[in-house]
Amino acid sequence: MVETNSPILPGATVVVNDISSIYNGYKGFVQRVSGDKAAVLFEGGNWDKLMTIPIKYLVAL
Repeated sequence: MVETNSPILPGATVVVNDISSIYNGYKGFVQRVSGDKAAVLFEGGNWDKLMTIPIKYLVAL
């Protein structure tokens, strides 16, 4: 887990930093924040995926 001083806000570009997740290293866009979790949109060519991920596993770019 990497601590960051940058706030995770809607519209931010983030990278998942969770070695136990299949999305580790994926870059996405924060759609909304609720409590200690964020909905992150991942886009990959012909697919889009919206995942809810704890903010502690996200690093803002």
